[in-house]
Amino acid sequence: MKKQQLVAIALFLVVVVWMLIPRDANTTETNGGTEVILQAAPEGANVGERADETLLVRTLQISEQDYTQQIRIRGRTQAFRHVMVRAEEPGRIVSQPVARGARVSAGDVLCELAIDARDTNLAEARGRLEQAQFEYKAALDLQARGLQSDVVVAQLNAAVASAEAAVSRAELSLERTKLRAPFDGIVETRSVELGDLLNLGAVCASVLDDSPMLLIGLVPEQLVSVLSVGSQVSAELVNGRRVNGTVSYLARVADTNSRSYRIEVEVANSGSDIREGITAELLVDAQQLRAHKIPASALTLDDAGEVGVKTLDQNNSVQFQRIDIIGDSANELNPGVWVTGLSGETTLITIGQEIVFPGQRVESTTTF
Repeated sequence: MKKQQLVAIALFLVVVVWMLIPRDANTTETNGGTEVILQAAPEGANVGERADETLLVRTLQISEQDYTQQIRIRGRTQAFRHVMVRAEEPGRIVSQPVARGARVSAGDVLCELAIDARDTNLAEARGRLEQAQFEYKAALDLQARGLQSDVVVAQLNAAVASAEAAVSRAELSLERTKLRAPFDGIVETRSVELGDLLNLGAVCASVLDDSPMLLIGLVPEQLVSVLSVGSQVSAELVNGRRVNGTVSYLARVADTNSRSYRIEVEVANSGSDIREGITAELLVDAQQLRAHKIPASALTLDDAGEVGVKTLDQNNSVQFQRIDIIGDSANELNPGVWVTGLSGETTLITIGQEIVFPGQRVESTTTF
């Protein structure tokens, strides 16, 4: 047999003999000259804790506070109004239309049509009205002397009313040659140029009312019942700007596809620097609750995986309390989370909660 095989067999036998040697539960090992004692703990015992040692934890006194629950909604900006200004009379554009992006006031002329025969028609209608009025007055004079029948007088009165209506139509036709802005806003699109022929109903331009601006979004059906018109809203636009507003509209009918309800929020836009279509994240004030504010580091889990916190009772005994997280604090100087499930004044374990268990008596020092 080769020498290498003999050495391998010898080493194997040494390992087997070493493994078969019985050992006590308590074993002493040395590591670099330092003696380390490993002691097996019985099942249910507190590992890392001597029987005569009381653990020290840090606690915080917390109490119930008023908390306004906020609903987070993804949305976007939208103009308060956006209309297409259409021609009510056919005609040819005879003046340069207002440029796109121009800011206009209510009543400003956007497009002007050729007058053509409209002024002539108005003059003719006024002449016929004057004639009808003269004939009617003469008939009244004759009627007073018993020389004119009531039927003729009624016919001439109707002729006066018809002539007045013709004058009104001619004036309205002449007025409609100027297409005006219906409200203050900005010209978003212009569909015609100088010399274009507009038919009845053709679009001259579109006007956008951007003050106030709207924030719109969809509220899930589970949360719509806690919102109401008039609720305060804070929002952050995708460009980092923060704005505030109030809920102006809450739909009564859900969207058929998403089963969500449309919400609209009015936001002041006096500088007109908020554009339509910008993505926004809305925080809408909902119902008022009584809740506790705790440090996020105080959260822990029980054996069943339920989220909760550990507290102390009057006997300094550890208790596990299951809680529901309903929001977080936006205050960077005093961060934390808002929870429900605790009652009244509570002694919360903030440091050491991971090494104590329910029912254990501990000593505590209070955090201020």
